[in-house]
Amino acid sequence: MRFYDDVVLPRLVDVALGKPFDAIRAEVASGLSGNVLEVGFGSGRNVPHYPAAVTAVRAVDPATAARKIAARRVAASPIPVEYIGLDGQDLPLDDQSMDSVLVTWTLCTIPDVDRALLEVRRVLRPGGSLHFVEHGRSADRRVAAWQDRLTPIWGKVAGGCHLNRPIAELIETSGLVISELNTYQTPGPGTFGSFYQGIAAKR
Repeated sequence: MRFYDDVVLPRLVDVALGKPFDAIRAEVASGLSGNVLEVGFGSGRNVPHYPAAVTAVRAVDPATAARKIAARRVAASPIPVEYIGLDGQDLPLDDQSMDSVLVTWTLCTIPDVDRALLEVRRVLRPGGSLHFVEHGRSADRRVAAWQDRLTPIWGKVAGGCHLNRPIAELIETSGLVISELNTYQTPGPGTFGSFYQGIAAKR
């Protein structure tokens, strides 16, 4: 991994997705329980929002330097956090071993997102759920066209981030069933602020 992606970018993301997004993080994390896998753990911004029903968290993130940023949040958490790997495309977990999975602004950057979501489905127990908030493809055709144009350039400076992924479609293609979905536009350019937030279950 390049120095920029491993050391610089996690610090930029920690600031860019900081306190103004705490309310969203709290909403997405609510309802998590038991053994939780967080793919894209990053700087640990979600840690303060884990509900008391969570008993343990397994963390996956490719940027090892992000662990230094997360250390204070992890140390302050009453819920134990264990780092288990770097790659969401190949999870070192047994089948049906997780009660819930959490992803926040992560699916945009994983190179093989289809494979990662199949891994999420594999490790979830029947009845388990994926809690997610992601930015993705706009429903506005004009905005989506700009997302397609900008993604190759944006990806080079944003760790491989894709502006144009159809998040809901990708999740359902993996075999998970979306039970709750809220799509909305955040303030600012539509190319970056088309959000998908919800829960998908493993039947």
